[in-house]
Amino acid sequence: MSGLPRPNPPRPRLRKPFYGWWIVAAAIVSQFTWMAAGPTVVGVFLNPVVEETGWLVWQFTLGTSLAGVMGAVSGVFVGQMVDRRGPLLPMLVGVAVSLACFIGLAAQSSLWMFLILHAALGLLGYNLFGSLVASSAVSKWFVARRGWALAVGSVGVSLAGIIAPVAMTSVVDAWGWRVGYAALGAFVALAVTPAAFAMRRAPEDYGLSPDGAPPPESAPSPSASADSAPPSAEAPSLDRRRAVRTRAFWLLTFGFMLNYAALTAVLIHAIPFVAESGFARAVAASALAVNGFGNLLSKVVWGYGLQRFETRLLAFAAFAASSAGVALIAAAAWTGETSILFCGFFIWGFGFGGTIPISEFIWARYFGRRHIGAIRGLSNPISIVGTGVGPILMGAWRDAAGEYGAAFLAAICFYLAGAALIGMSREPAR
Repeated sequence: MSGLPRPNPPRPRLRKPFYGWWIVAAAIVSQFTWMAAGPTVVGVFLNPVVEETGWLVWQFTLGTSLAGVMGAVSGVFVGQMVDRRGPLLPMLVGVAVSLACFIGLAAQSSLWMFLILHAALGLLGYNLFGSLVASSAVSKWFVARRGWALAVGSVGVSLAGIIAPVAMTSVVDAWGWRVGYAALGAFVALAVTPAAFAMRRAPEDYGLSPDGAPPPESAPSPSASADSAPPSAEAPSLDRRRAVRTRAFWLLTFGFMLNYAALTAVLIHAIPFVAESGFARAVAASALAVNGFGNLLSKVVWGYGLQRFETRLLAFAAFAASSAGVALIAAAAWTGETSILFCGFFIWGFGFGGTIPISEFIWARYFGRRHIGAIRGLSNPISIVGTGVGPILMGAWRDAAGEYGAAFLAAICFYLAGAALIGMSREPAR
């Protein structure tokens, strides 16, 4: 027997490496750049630009609002493109247009050119590598661990809140707002281009399943739908036509619209509000960085909660925390207490940190992942109305009343109304 050849033991089948966490890493970079080039630094530019050009505050904020509205328009088509072709092309277009527009902003001195460039930024610029594109890609690659994946993927938003206001305030104070806009354009090109090439459409295109589960015996073809693979626990997806007929679609759309109105208005006007309340401009930028730190720490809480608790309750908790933080910021402006100011920004940031993971999770949970880009793209034009209108209304109040006070109280009411609408929603039958 010793001379007989020994049979070779069967070799275990090697699993293909799961690429999903690279998608999450690319989402961190793209969402960091999206926030760093957009909402988190608008307040840094507001006073320097208004003082040099003589524009009104609401005229300056109109640029950001136009970007939001145009981003909503493009989202209708970009969401479908992400579903069908993947995020690469939209992200590269967004990089090229953002670079050109930021260079244009650095060179212009006309209000009309300022508004046109911001409209282009929203239509085909930084919104093409923002949350709609990045989070839609992440949602396609995860089901069982979607809560954690979305929470980690949105860490870039938190880091932008910590780093961007302080860094950009230093640049603008040292070299002026024109150099600041040019620096933003260069940063976008360097950061987002590699992230775009790391993105992929769906795991089924590569014979994989969501969450890194073992692929089926007969791997689906690249053209197979994102619903055709395990885990089988996920219910079939609704398409956009059916989703829009549900009550949940409209409750979520208008609930998040109110949240975005309050969030964007406070984010853009926070630094001017704090500075006008008697705090130094550097303190205002530091407070916004504290907001980013609270945002970052919250990811662990929201990621854990999304895996274990009812999403609607988490949305209410996040919005309530945001409203409490804004209330403390307003109280600090009236009392002049720096400790209350930093505490308010931290709590507001903690609630703010749940906005992206909770919203993206609940959309995917209610409607499935196959058409998530198209459905989110259709809801965006309405939701982004809040992003456009909120800052303008707050700026108009500031111009008319000469102070911000009541406008920040209105933001608190918007947060609570949005929480109520989302709390009334229910997952549609699929």
